[in-house]
Amino acid sequence: MGEIFDINAVFSAIPRLLEVLPVSLQITAISMVVGLVFALLFAVIRMKKVPVLSQLVTIFISFIRGTPIIVQLYLTYNGIPLLLKFINQQYGTDYNINAVPAMLFVLVTFAFNEAAYNSETIRAALQSVNKGQIEAAESLGMTYLQVLKRVIVPQALVVAIPPLGNALIGLLKGTSLAFVAGVIEMTAQGKIISGSNFRFFEVYLALALIYWVMTIIIEQILRFLEKRFSIPDPVQRTMNRGWFSWGRRGI
Repeated sequence: MGEIFDINAVFSAIPRLLEVLPVSLQITAISMVVGLVFALLFAVIRMKKVPVLSQLVTIFISFIRGTPIIVQLYLTYNGIPLLLKFINQQYGTDYNINAVPAMLFVLVTFAFNEAAYNSETIRAALQSVNKGQIEAAESLGMTYLQVLKRVIVPQALVVAIPPLGNALIGLLKGTSLAFVAGVIEMTAQGKIISGSNFRFFEVYLALALIYWVMTIIIEQILRFLEKRFSIPDPVQRTMNRGWFSWGRRGI
């Protein structure tokens, strides 16, 4: 009869899981960067109350925040091929639906999920900038884009670092769902390994340890940035700016 728990299976699984760590990091980095770009765009549209666009963005954010990310992943996985099929029928193109890489489905889903959630954080951060400074910059003849680039964003970024850091940690852990679209990241690799040696607990324990260490590393980087930019501690920040939530949405 075999051992109930095999510690060697844990240590042997770690190197094999780390082989696909770059995939998880790639999903995290690209989704975060693209998501922040769209989050800033969404925040500005809502702040400026752009007709039609503002309402559409509000509906989109509400939809993303009100549905599980795994459902969004399924929608993207099935929706993009349907969109390509429609384009082929309407415009006579010949896009190969089966050639769409699985990574694209994952990146689109996570990027827009981050955009929806982070747009609220960025909007609150933008609104925290002193209006007097904005008016002074506009009185100097700066356009709104110049004011946004030179005055608003630099100050808002400092305020937004902690909640965006939490979002980054949540995104890293959320990449464990990428296997649903056929992307072999750490969780998918764990399923493959455990399916071959039947040491499910040991393999998933190794996987949990890797995610835990990665989270600790990110938290340490965030603490360094908070000290570097003299960001208030979470309790003080919550008291001063009640609109920031340190919680992260569930999967």
